[in-house]
Amino acid sequence: MFNLDQLATFVSVVDLGSFTAAADKAGLTQPAVSLQVKLLEQRLGVKLIERVGRRAQPSPAGLDLLAHARRIIEACSIAEESMTPFREGSVGRVRIGSGGTASIHLLPRAIAIAKKRMPDLEIIVRVGNIEEILRDLEANALDLAVVALPASGRSLEVEPFHEDELLAVAPKGSVMPEGGPDVEFMKTKTMLLYEGGNTRRATNGWFEAGRVHPEPAMEFGSVEAIKELVAAGLGWSILPDMALRRDRSGQLVTSPLKPRLVRQLGMVLRRDKHLTRGLREVMKALRDFQTSE
Repeated sequence: MFNLDQLATFVSVVDLGSFTAAADKAGLTQPAVSLQVKLLEQRLGVKLIERVGRRAQPSPAGLDLLAHARRIIEACSIAEESMTPFREGSVGRVRIGSGGTASIHLLPRAIAIAKKRMPDLEIIVRVGNIEEILRDLEANALDLAVVALPASGRSLEVEPFHEDELLAVAPKGSVMPEGGPDVEFMKTKTMLLYEGGNTRRATNGWFEAGRVHPEPAMEFGSVEAIKELVAAGLGWSILPDMALRRDRSGQLVTSPLKPRLVRQLGMVLRRDKHLTRGLREVMKALRDFQTSE
């Protein structure tokens, strides 16, 4: 592997024609410059500099190396310059893993806030189930997960940041009982439930606390699909509040459950994760979500 300082010293000696001049330019002693060139010659096993009179000139091997050395130094200079925006914190990339509901109804607002603060920030969102997301997070294939809790992992840190109520959802024209539907009321309805994940586990837990085992007529991996089916009159469901806010004056009737059922959303990241400016801005925007509603 080439030593960049040695290459730069070699080029400087050739360009200036003198070890002394190269030393003055670099702010080094002449013996230090001579040692840099000597070490490079030892590494390559060839003579690179020849003295012609009082002037230092490249040998045939040195002349051949010179073109390569200039390209290497230029490429390194360009690479260093490309890091300037990252060093100054004006650009960056954040990879977020999330479930379908949060990616549609929560993340866009947080991303918009973060992008306003950092216009050149690149944000990548990957949608999946919680097991896949946490696995990728532990493997450092994602920087941040936004998921329904609980979430756990030996190397992970969890920060709850938003409470989202689960509501009973029915077709337009349906009548909700006063105080909200309880387990006895809901068990008589045709149920369309979300398939898998912590949201479904919370729903099952609500039913089971009332000693009822839910037997849905249909199960879907998409909250949006369930909303459409409920609106079409095919059944009732229990869905996150954040997914229903745009539909309250439309084709759906909603009500809190009895007892009420609330899920928590959390930010999850590796404990050893370096918090870049971009990642900090995204996390701040998510924390602000609760207070901006």
